[in-house]
Amino acid sequence: MDCPEGASLSCSLPTLVAHADWSTSNNKRWVACAMMGSEGRYKASSPEFVGEADSFLLRLREKAGLGGTILAGFDFPIGIPLHYAGLCGVEYFLEWLLQLGEGEWVDFYKVAEIKHQISFHRPFYPQRTGSARQSHLLQALYASSMDQLRRKCELPHAGRRAASPLFWTLGGQQVGKAALSGWREVIVPAITSLESLLVSVKAGVVVWPFSGVLEDLLQPGNIILDETYPAEFYAHLGVSFNVPGSGAGGTHVRKGKRSQSSRTANFETLSAWANLAGVILEPGLEETMRNGFGNASWGEDAFDAVIGLFGMLNVVLGFRPAGSPLDEKIRNVEGWIFGQ
Repeated sequence: MDCPEGASLSCSLPTLVAHADWSTSNNKRWVACAMMGSEGRYKASSPEFVGEADSFLLRLREKAGLGGTILAGFDFPIGIPLHYAGLCGVEYFLEWLLQLGEGEWVDFYKVAEIKHQISFHRPFYPQRTGSARQSHLLQALYASSMDQLRRKCELPHAGRRAASPLFWTLGGQQVGKAALSGWREVIVPAITSLESLLVSVKAGVVVWPFSGVLEDLLQPGNIILDETYPAEFYAHLGVSFNVPGSGAGGTHVRKGKRSQSSRTANFETLSAWANLAGVILEPGLEETMRNGFGNASWGEDAFDAVIGLFGMLNVVLGFRPAGSPLDEKIRNVEGWIFGQ
């Protein structure tokens, strides 16, 4: 198989690329997949429910085959802020992750309900709305601003506002509870139960960028996990939520991804990207995109599952670099958003 023109990666492209839009609720977890075909092009299929988390990677393995390489993205943070890591003495995120839920970290997965419960060992807050304030979190974690509790990849940049800080668990943007779910249900089991996932002595589950640069991780049989952020991919793919003619006098009105019409308005843009990238859209996916992913409440989740898939393929096919950070501390502790 020939490498795509201008590709930055080696010719050992993933057999299967999958992106899961994650949530604490099973009915809001959607995955979109693209399989490499015999003609050397990826074929993307319609998004579907993730299903049981504990068998998710095994089901991807069945799709890709024993020797197939899998790149699986998840839209929850994989890593912790350097400020917090310094407080806890964490030097390598994946090693620290395996300690959570036990010993001194036994309460880590319990979101603090009141400010007095917040600590280095229980940093997520609050469990519910009420009298919770961000100042409670800042004080408990010795931070002067919420940016200090953000990882470098979560800070704002041209084309994207700041991502929600990991430990604050309120608001529509919050990712804290999804991260807790993803770490406990996906990442930890994947890196501790290799027996069921190994296909050879040299292949197994690795996590980008902690385990190395993408080119080196793309080895036959590997399952490579990475962190994504659909909002980061919007600009990469040309996605816009300004719907023409929907305001007074035909002005553009920003509706957002929750609007079916707003999602529908991006059909031509996404189809053009797929055509340029040489990605084949299965008829079911094309119809789903044309219909704005339907009018059900989960439409935005299915939409982001596909956006994440296309954003990952954009990197795999060489249109953008993976973005692995050069700073060793950031690479080992904070991690990075794929393609940023």
